[in-house]
Amino acid sequence: MTSKLRVAAVGAGYFSRFQYEAWDRMDDVDLVAVCDRTEEKAADVAKQYGVGQVFTDFADMLDAVEPDLVDIIVPPAAHLDCVEQAAKRRIPMICQKPFCQDLEEAGQAVEAAATADTLLVVHENFRFQPWHTEARRLLDAGVLGQPYQVSFRLRPGDGQGPDAYLDRQPYFQTMQRFLVHETAIHLIDVFRYLMGEVRTVYARLDRLNPAIAGEDAGIILFDFEAGGSGLFDGNRLVDHAAENRRLTMGEMLVEGSDAVLRLDGDGNLFLRPRGKNDERQVEYDWENRGFGGDCVFLLQRHVVDHLRGRGGIMNTGRDYLANLAIEQAVYRSAEHGRRLTL
Repeated sequence: MTSKLRVAAVGAGYFSRFQYEAWDRMDDVDLVAVCDRTEEKAADVAKQYGVGQVFTDFADMLDAVEPDLVDIIVPPAAHLDCVEQAAKRRIPMICQKPFCQDLEEAGQAVEAAATADTLLVVHENFRFQPWHTEARRLLDAGVLGQPYQVSFRLRPGDGQGPDAYLDRQPYFQTMQRFLVHETAIHLIDVFRYLMGEVRTVYARLDRLNPAIAGEDAGIILFDFEAGGSGLFDGNRLVDHAAENRRLTMGEMLVEGSDAVLRLDGDGNLFLRPRGKNDERQVEYDWENRGFGGDCVFLLQRHVVDHLRGRGGIMNTGRDYLANLAIEQAVYRSAEHGRRLTL
């Protein structure tokens, strides 16, 4: 491995800009190639970030540049093939979420990487949002006491009317499984990060906007193996108070025996000790940059540091299968109207 980690990426869609911008900011990373089936899109990325080589075929790119790490930023239908191509060449990889098209495909991708003994990380960045990292730190420090419940009210307010999502990610309108598969999966991962593994789920899902194919509102209840419960209350049509409603996407409470932690829509955290009426703001370091408190950069930095031998790794493909199993159980619960045990 050279002094700089040589990264190649495939995909030039809407969200990829956050990933390319994050790679560009890392002094110890060299973004050496970009691939997209539309050459013009790949060329635009290459020009903006000074990338030397442009490809329209993923396998050709891997063979030509032999990167140290590949960032897969394409839609789920292409994930399995890309993972298998990288695994065949034993190239560590990050793969965008939603990870593959379903749990079965994701399992095949994980096994391909395992057989090749190469790293597969899912780009699940919400747990790297600094307010969630700080919540985890406060839990670990015992500030909240015994954790009783986590609840998140997702309220981005971008889902009303016939033009919902068209200005940013128009494919949202045609997704047969939307709120949970595309969005709530982030909070499923955050809940696991904060409270541990999920034991049971109960879900009710609704489609409020007739212009879209999938569900856009719903309530999911969780029980955790270590004790405590969770509530995800999502509605993409309703908004919340925030300067930028895509920063936190909503509001969160983490409630424990000794204190309650509250997250607002501007990334502020407030702590109220048990028995007290006043909250105090929690001071913590974070930067309002990129997407979601710079969580894309923080995830990618985490992977680079691991490859450099500086720390462990979260969000491996195998670990992420638990999220997809929970997602599958949520849809089954909503379909059958009953609580399901994982």
